[in-house]
Amino acid sequence: MNSTKLGYLKPLQVPNGSAAPKSRIPQIVAQTLGFGQKHNATVDIPLDSMNDPKKKEKELAAWEEDLKRREREIKRREDTVSSAGVPSDDKNWPPCFPIIHHDIGNEIPVHAQKLQYLAFASWLGIVLCLVFNVIAVTVCWIRGGGVKIFFLATIYALLGCPLSYVLWYRPLYRAMRTDSALKFGWFFLFYLLHICFCIFAAIAPPIVFHGESLTGILAAISVFSDHVLVGIFYLIGFALFCLETLLSLWVLQKIYMYFRGNK
Repeated sequence: MNSTKLGYLKPLQVPNGSAAPKSRIPQIVAQTLGFGQKHNATVDIPLDSMNDPKKKEKELAAWEEDLKRREREIKRREDTVSSAGVPSDDKNWPPCFPIIHHDIGNEIPVHAQKLQYLAFASWLGIVLCLVFNVIAVTVCWIRGGGVKIFFLATIYALLGCPLSYVLWYRPLYRAMRTDSALKFGWFFLFYLLHICFCIFAAIAPPIVFHGESLTGILAAISVFSDHVLVGIFYLIGFALFCLETLLSLWVLQKIYMYFRGNK
């Protein structure tokens, strides 16, 4: 049979007369389907980016758990401080210039508030006595009484006012809050010393600089003959110390009965 009649396919001819190489066929197919072109968009999707949201979520959860743990620790420490009876409140008295924390209405039991107010009046009383003592002694100093008694009176006031608060009023305040027998004992000890000082000041014996640094009865008699005005100031100071002594004795009796009633 003639080969031309059998219809054999001739190889694909290219312009230079040579057959198309086999490596050209995949390129033609790619061009036909649109792959591999320089104008096609490419998208890079990193495999590790699929895990980032879960990782961030785990980090946030761990951070939140750490915050909760710290909050629990702070709350535990606050409860420990509160149970120990250590006041951690802000200063609120006096309102014009707060220097101490004082809130009887909210922190002291209702049945003990009256006693606490009496003790607070006693503390204000000794502050008043010491301040007026400085005024009276200053008048005496101006009238020729000497500067030494003025310095002594100033020392009494500068030490007596804060020490009376720290040594017996604040322990009583805490004792009323926590019903602590130890704090009650501390109060009784230093409050007895406070009463002794008030009695000594009301008498003002001529022991230290002839006793004129305190406005007691003996000092008032001593200065009255020389300066009537100074004597009047000293008599007022004597009356204040006497009232403070009587009030302190009353407060001591009431608080002692309250302490024995709770035991």
